[in-house]
This record gives sequence, structure tokens and C-alpha cells, in this order.
Amino acid sequence: MLKRKTTTELKAEAFTVRAGMKNAVVEPPPKTGVCEGQRYKPTAFRKYYERRDLPVVMDYGGRPNSIKWKVDIERIDYHHYLPLFFEGLRETTHPYEILACQGVYDMLEHGGPKILPVIPLLVQPIREALNTRNHRVMCNMLKVLQRLVTSADGVGEALVPYYRNILPMFNIFKDKKSLDSESGDDVADLVKETLTVMEQHGGQNAFMHIKYMIPTYQSCTRN
Repeated sequence: MLKRKTTTELKAEAFTVRAGMKNAVVEPPPKTGVCEGQRYKPTAFRKYYERRDLPVVMDYGGRPNSIKWKVDIERIDYHHYLPLFFEGLRETTHPYEILACQGVYDMLEHGGPKILPVIPLLVQPIREALNTRNHRVMCNMLKVLQRLVTSADGVGEALVPYYRNILPMFNIFKDKKSLDSESGDDVADLVKETLTVMEQHGGQNAFMHIKYMIPTYQSCTRN
């Protein structure tokens, strides 16, 4: 079985005498795929939907792409369902994407003080969604992050200690034009908008933590 050459070996070959010989072919180094979408396993959100264990369904009798809650949203267990819906933001197919996105927005709108205690449980699904490098998933999550940090008192500050988990993908995509083919949203623009909102609502230490993870970041509030 032939052993695949490493990137270092391929680069070294490009500068050898052999590379200059007639009809010589030097393979290019393999792509890193750092900005390409990654495959991921079906989410728990999808499994809950297929078992009919979600408190929400598509509302096909209402306006297009609307959802309907089967129970009073004020009585929803946020510790259980908000992280589950955040995980569902990795979905890109119908109806999972719509249910997860609109469900999250509804819960953030009505959650109030119930949101803050759940922040530590949201970090992992936020990170996993951004790490897919899927432009559609990233755009959905970045928009939700903007809504999250403004959803209730203290939420923006509570998210600051987790910037090290959340911001690595921000640093990779902040200057790379990456359009979502369906919505037309630019990931780089959304990254910059989200960083601005995070700084504005993250308290006095937000800029320092953003700057640590993204050295080129320029404050939106300081002269």
C-alpha cells in the first residue's frame, strides 16, 4: 500500500533537482480545508423531533415558515430545551432549521431571567455550530448570538468568560468573504457585527477578552 506523502514532503519535492526534470510532475500540497464546511452527525434536536418529543411543530396553516408551540412557552424548561434548540441550529434542512431558529428566537424573547442561568449549557452547542464552518450554520448562529447577548440583563457579561471557546472561528472568518448561497449573508460582516454587539453588552472586560483572541480587533466604543 502506497503511503501518502505529507505536506512537508510535497513542499520539499518542489525544490529538488527532480522537480526541474522534463515531464516531471510535482503534486501540490493538500488543501487544509480550514474554511470549508465539515460533516456532522444528526443532532439530538432532530432525534427529539422524529420522536415527537419537541414542544413545537410547523404551523402549516399560518404564514410561511412559521411554527406553533404545543405548550405555553412561559412554562418551558429552559435548562433542558434552550441548549437543545441551540444544538438544532446546526441543522440546515427542512423543517429542522426553521424549528430550531424560530424556536430559539421565541425562547430568547420570552425567557427573561430564565436565560442567564443556562448560559454555561449553551457554550458547547455555540462552539460546535461555528466549528462546522458551514456558512449557513455560522450565519444562523451569529445572528442568534447577537440576539442572545441582548436578550436579558447580565447575559452579555456572563458570556465573556467563554470567549476562548467561542471566538476562534471568528478570528478565522473575520476577513474572509464567505457568502451563504441561500440568504446572501456574508459571514465576515456578521462576525464584525456580532463582535460589536458582544463588546457593547459584555461589560468593561469584554474588549480585553476579544482583543486577546482577535489581536486585530478594533474597539467600537473606545477612541
